[in-house]
Amino acid sequence: MPTDSTDVGVTRFKIEKGLLSKIPGPVPLSPSVQRSLALAPLSHVSPEFVKIFQESLHMTRKVVHTNSSSTAFILAGSGTFGWDQVGANLIETGDRVLVIHTGYFGEGFKDCLETYGAKVDVVKSVLGGTVPINEIEKALRTAGSQPYKLVTITHVDTSTGVLSDARSIAASVRRISPSTLVVLDAVCSLASEDVQMDAWGLDVVLSASQKGLGAPPGLSILVASQRTVSGFEDRIKRGVKSGSYYSSWQKWLPIMRAYDQNKPAYFGTPAVNLVRAYHASLLEITDGPITLPQRLALHRAASDLVKKAGEALGMIQVAHEPNGRAHGMTALYVPNIKGLSLTAADILACVGKRGVVMAGGLVAEVKEKYIRIGHMGWSVVGGNGKDVQFVVKVLEEAVKEAIEISRKKTSTVSARL
Repeated sequence: MPTDSTDVGVTRFKIEKGLLSKIPGPVPLSPSVQRSLALAPLSHVSPEFVKIFQESLHMTRKVVHTNSSSTAFILAGSGTFGWDQVGANLIETGDRVLVIHTGYFGEGFKDCLETYGAKVDVVKSVLGGTVPINEIEKALRTAGSQPYKLVTITHVDTSTGVLSDARSIAASVRRISPSTLVVLDAVCSLASEDVQMDAWGLDVVLSASQKGLGAPPGLSILVASQRTVSGFEDRIKRGVKSGSYYSSWQKWLPIMRAYDQNKPAYFGTPAVNLVRAYHASLLEITDGPITLPQRLALHRAASDLVKKAGEALGMIQVAHEPNGRAHGMTALYVPNIKGLSLTAADILACVGKRGVVMAGGLVAEVKEKYIRIGHMGWSVVGGNGKDVQFVVKVLEEAVKEAIEISRKKTSTVSARL
């Protein structure tokens, strides 16, 4: 397998060039992130690591466009752990929640919050669509004497590639139910879509390290507004503990605040190598030669390229609203050709022959009928977009090959009859 040798200052390691991952996360890593990941672990209370953690907290707030009054949490865990933090720390038994459901991950968030005793109402889109704003506003207005404690928005649902208008939804919540907290699941959107926490009035933004943020999987990233944290602290004063031990903000708030002030603290050992790699990616995002607005523009351009290529091959987008389509990923139905029975597996097999990995579907009723392609992070901003151009070429070749194979199989079966 081909490799690149890279000097990290202490030793030498080799970057293996295996299959190109074009799933919607984990994403390919930049060389600097890979080098950071390969360094020997630091002590989590050493001055060097404490500084790295402090800067990571500050840069995380910068990426979501919030000020220092908000609290950033960087914890070992997946994006799903962000849901758990919301459920454990913001939900009390009987609290009402409105979940805006645009796919598989809206359903998952609902299940998580119900585990912590929430009474969840769901406004659900049709497959591939967004939830109309008037339906959300109707639900908010009919909440009655017990308003919703939370409204959750999946900014980009990775199962469908649907992009929700978080800004407009948050504005409606603020206007109709100002006491309701607005929680944005930005796992598949942060650093590939615009997220303006303060300007849009978001109370929680949760994400994960392995998608647009360009780091390895394993870190749960969450930012909570001042009013969100104040509400949690009031809960503790009332004698209502967090619903969890490991995800308890009562445990983690002092730790994050200490690191934020360049001081070591301990509850559980942080994932020091992952934090270091995340720090390297944040430096590229916030202080690299490509600014964050430029990065978002490159994601839009890459998205257009992939989507147009798919449509030219007869592949219809799962996300069917032009303004409701993600820019960091694309979900495409396999071509519907009379007399052929193409499946996602047929196309993915042909893609794999060319050294690329794409993803199959997640929505149960159509999972065999569509594929998902990730185009976010380093694969978009690095190498002048060569990865994206290569993936378009692979997609074109793979779809044509899959169609040809299917035609031959159909002809063989017909000849036997």
